[in-house]
Amino acid sequence: MKQLDLITIGRSSVDLYGAQIGGRLEDMGSFDKYIGGSPTNIACGTARLGLKSAVITGVGDEHMGRFIREQLVREGVNVDGVKTDPDRLTALVLLGIRDQEQFPLIFYRENCADMGLTVADIDPEFIRSARAVVATGTHLSHPQVEAATLKALTLARETGMRTALDIDYRPNLWGVASHGEGESRFVESATVTAKLQSTLHLFDLIVGTEEEFHIAGGTTDTIAALRKVRQVSGATLVCKRGAAGAVAFTGEVPESLDDGEAGPGFPIEVFNVLGAGDGFMSGLLKGWLDDEDWPTALKYANACGAFAVSRHGCTPAYPSWEELQFFFKRGIKRPDLRNDVELEQVHWATNRQGDWSTVKTFAFDHRLQLEEMDGYTLEKGARFKELCLDAALTVQDGQSGYGILCDNRIGRSALHRASGTGLWIGRPTELPGSRPIEFETDLGEDFGRFREWPRENVVKLLIFVHPDDDRETMDAHIHRVRRLFTAARRNNLEFLLEIIPSKVGPVDDETSAKLIQTFYDAGVYPDWWKLEPFKTEAAWQNAARAIEFNDPRTRGIVVLGLDAPEDELAASFALAAKQPLVKGFAVGRTIFGNAARNWLTGTITDGEAVTEMAENYARLCVIWDKARAEARRNMG
Repeated sequence: MKQLDLITIGRSSVDLYGAQIGGRLEDMGSFDKYIGGSPTNIACGTARLGLKSAVITGVGDEHMGRFIREQLVREGVNVDGVKTDPDRLTALVLLGIRDQEQFPLIFYRENCADMGLTVADIDPEFIRSARAVVATGTHLSHPQVEAATLKALTLARETGMRTALDIDYRPNLWGVASHGEGESRFVESATVTAKLQSTLHLFDLIVGTEEEFHIAGGTTDTIAALRKVRQVSGATLVCKRGAAGAVAFTGEVPESLDDGEAGPGFPIEVFNVLGAGDGFMSGLLKGWLDDEDWPTALKYANACGAFAVSRHGCTPAYPSWEELQFFFKRGIKRPDLRNDVELEQVHWATNRQGDWSTVKTFAFDHRLQLEEMDGYTLEKGARFKELCLDAALTVQDGQSGYGILCDNRIGRSALHRASGTGLWIGRPTELPGSRPIEFETDLGEDFGRFREWPRENVVKLLIFVHPDDDRETMDAHIHRVRRLFTAARRNNLEFLLEIIPSKVGPVDDETSAKLIQTFYDAGVYPDWWKLEPFKTEAAWQNAARAIEFNDPRTRGIVVLGLDAPEDELAASFALAAKQPLVKGFAVGRTIFGNAARNWLTGTITDGEAVTEMAENYARLCVIWDKARAEARRNMG
């Protein structure tokens, strides 16, 4: 059994996409950062479709190189073949979307890290661990990386592996167009044609646009070019035809492109063609490696390409396998897929990254409760939250499944220091005690400051709400929650909604479930729910049923503590842990309350405060783990 389905080889980059649509690249005011480079995009795209993929490339020993490596891991791509080059910088690409025809881009690839690959970087055992090797044309343009690519392909051929080529012709990367002509897709060159034709015999599958087959075949007559390629290669030839779809030729090339094997197309709005070919290739490889017939493989490819052209960015636009099946089953509801709310929810939910199947959370995002304690000052409050973080990190000890809730008003230094530690980080947005809900002033009137938030921060909102609220109060809640949720999603931030009805009115087994349904009906789909510790199993079942009915792909629920003593928390954990949708807890004052009071008045030292809180937090983690284990045993 092979460990990998495919290995791609070639360029990687950080893509800086202009955020303004319709303007010149010269006038872009801000950029969104994505992973990029054709082989890297394909590795990610196939991983999203369920294949076990890897990439052989090079990145610099700097921040952008680490971003690529870390993002590949988040996408589920094997990085054993990613070389960190201490002497070269990671490649960058600046891109813009001018209109449906113009997509200006500039490649910053002078002696970049992926061009530092050598034959010594090709490990035969690693190559043989895969079923297929996929190359792209750019790395045939320079002798050193060409040699590395040919070594990988030769090893694959010798061991009976499959091989594929995405021609991926970029004239300026072959040196036949200027730096300012990055958008150019075709410049005739006998030298490029000869170089490509010398390698085409190494492939079982060759994929390109009509222009790319023109360069591979040495003529601008598409049928003649395909026949020239056929003279030197027995590969299946897949020719992409833009809006007309794509066709596959397994034997002799016929008189018309229309006579090739084809798959169904998908009439959608063209928003961004950059990266569409890599999405297409990802879908095609999925079908090819699953031994589907060509019409089916081309169906996958066309659909993945459609997703790509309708969204911003390359890899972020590509679908998951679940999303693709949803799309096939439901069909197109609107041609601008990025504005299809139902489809975008599936895209978001099935491509979220990080394993948070367990989240044991130390909540110290409290503001009013801390400010009311004797001895509090803003400076001391900030310092105390640093100690809370120290306690959380002591318990976490590099393990997964731990989190914090921390605010930006008092706890800013702790919040910022927590980034990159591996903790799940929730960040509150509510103005403490407000009802109807009001927001902290540091968000901006239109929540514009979400752009300043680290992407790993989860937007947390606590509301005191009850099904019996008057219409005006409920409408205010719904409107403001929906605004916040929309802004969070627009900025690629996960959203946690915490509802506490018991502080407002009497509750029963249906109360929270009714509220959950109310917010789903309003179009709010939290990634996380934070719920009160219910007293009955029926209340938990009703809440979980309401969530799963509306959003089967939710991250889950965390149960809050409400300053309960440990014995009460243990009982509530035992009840909550019976629900698989409950992923953990978020408890605060039970952990830090006594330490805070004593530390703020100078009764205990920093070290004593950290020790006390770490011990409290660790005990709760043990209690939760035991409750979950017991629940699983009882469920069989």
